[in-house]
Amino acid sequence: MSQPNVYRLNSKEVAKSTEEWLTKRGVTKEQIGQLVMLLQKDYFPELTLAECVINVESVLSKREVQNAVLTGIQLDILAEEGKLLPPLQNMIAHDEGLYGCDEILALSIVNVYGSIGFTNFGYVDKLKPGVLRKLNDKNSGEIHTFLDDIVGAIAAAASSRIAHRKQAEREALEEALLEGGE
Repeated sequence: MSQPNVYRLNSKEVAKSTEEWLTKRGVTKEQIGQLVMLLQKDYFPELTLAECVINVESVLSKREVQNAVLTGIQLDILAEEGKLLPPLQNMIAHDEGLYGCDEILALSIVNVYGSIGFTNFGYVDKLKPGVLRKLNDKNSGEIHTFLDDIVGAIAAAASSRIAHRKQAEREALEEALLEGGE
């Protein structure tokens, strides 16, 4: 006997929807990967764009990240359509400087991968390189108050993931060399 109106989560659907909405809003995993490359190339010169994209995909596979992406995009769309109540409508539509909820939502993504991500997020949020410049363009007719910060946070989290993994690789190599030298 099944219970009517029981909520059932379909994680694959959420992941698919996240990727679809990023694409609909003009953001590709490769563009986010380019931000990751910018953040990490000085530390890991051998890093490839393909590796960066793999790490972006890993970040996007996290449910907390998917929740933030979907929430932020929906708020941006509602603001574009004028469907929010004042004064929130105006704050989001104009990316009000004192409205920090967009950054707070983005920080929930960065927080998944630790403190390195916070500095990377601050850097790309200030610099607005690559796709972030396009998303931050106030003359495009689109509102990306949340999405520009979310994309920067995904890149920062992927960068942090790379840094942690590269450190683990170095330590494993050093340990293997020490064991081999005994």
